[in-house]
Amino acid sequence: MEIPPYPVSRPLGRGDKALLDSLFTTIQPRISELTFAGLFLFRKAHEYRLAQFGDSIIVFGTGYDGAPYFLPPLGGDVSASLNSMFADGLHLYGADDRFVDTFLSGDTLHVIELRDSHDYLYLRDELATLPGSRFHKKKNRINYFTNRHSHTVELYSSIHLTGCLNLLEKWQLSARNDAGRSLQLEMEATAEALRCADELGLEGVVVIVNDQVGAFALGERLNKDTAVCHFEKADPFCEGLYQLVNREFARLLFQDCRYLNREQDLGDTGLRSAKLSYHPVELVKKYLVTCRDNKHFVALCKKA
Repeated sequence: MEIPPYPVSRPLGRGDKALLDSLFTTIQPRISELTFAGLFLFRKAHEYRLAQFGDSIIVFGTGYDGAPYFLPPLGGDVSASLNSMFADGLHLYGADDRFVDTFLSGDTLHVIELRDSHDYLYLRDELATLPGSRFHKKKNRINYFTNRHSHTVELYSSIHLTGCLNLLEKWQLSARNDAGRSLQLEMEATAEALRCADELGLEGVVVIVNDQVGAFALGERLNKDTAVCHFEKADPFCEGLYQLVNREFARLLFQDCRYLNREQDLGDTGLRSAKLSYHPVELVKKYLVTCRDNKHFVALCKKA
């Protein structure tokens, strides 16, 4: 379906995969949101829409708090696209350090660092091998699990779909105290990822425990040297299983990638502690960028 010229937009759909894949291959993004699967699977959660401004594709979205934003323009004259969006009072989400340094400047810009949205970047080989004393606790928990449970690890395929969906339902029941719209939307996105993994180019691992799916993880390539893990779920009552599926995803998949992006913590203190305990080599910073004064707007954007 044709993408309409801005300010008109239309919902993101399956038919946009080839175009967006091509743009992302050229751009080589570092933030976890910028893959077709990442956008498509959360299209309902964030109401993603597409518009064209000149030769640029603009992705518009909505936060869980209902606040509208646009993502960094894809292709074309990025500076011209930014100038137009800011002039219309729109907020940019998902700018990383490289994007800010390349395209954004000016005293009328307000650049806000979003700590809860920073992506955690790891050395894939470290997650795969857990070397040295820094990872001693992780290895102990994996050993605790493997010493008590017979298990196998398999690459995800359609034969695992029913078992993974059953585990997802079990996991959701265990998280009922955190029930809310965002959790329900995450469950819907995870279920769709499992059903459409081949179509979306997702790869994954599954841990089979006592002939049932005990854990799974799904992800994809983010750029030429980085993979991203979008979804990871494990039996919450089986100690050491999360550590095992984390290791096996890094060990078995994307072996030509140097880095593994494990997305953000969204401000969850428990999740933040868990992600930091794996010793990231970098937090990929994300920023919200707004124009302080739209009535007296001046050119804000550098020419790349």
